[in-house]
Amino acid sequence: MSVNIVYAILVTSLATFLSRFLGAITSQGIKEKSKLFKWFNCLAYATLAALIARTIIFPAGILMDASYSSRLVVVLLSIFVFFIFKKNFVYPTIFSAICMTVITNYV
Repeated sequence: MSVNIVYAILVTSLATFLSRFLGAITSQGIKEKSKLFKWFNCLAYATLAALIARTIIFPAGILMDASYSSRLVVVLLSIFVFFIFKKNFVYPTIFSAICMTVITNYV
């Protein structure tokens, strides 16, 4: 393993854990009902929605081989699974990976 790779892993790990540590320390004073907290929550969901939309519309890598219609079907089915399982993110994530694999390889 190259020394540069080890340095990159150490630096990124330090940045990740430092930000999480600082977040855990400062989270005691945050009120979940405040307008600022709700704004950041909306911002996080909007960013996530934009990234998912970008991945579906302008895919990169192996997802480029899948057709738009198959991607759309997987998204709609995953949204359905999301609501069936009481807004749990784990099941639709696993379902979408399996569904996309089946649709692209066997249909």
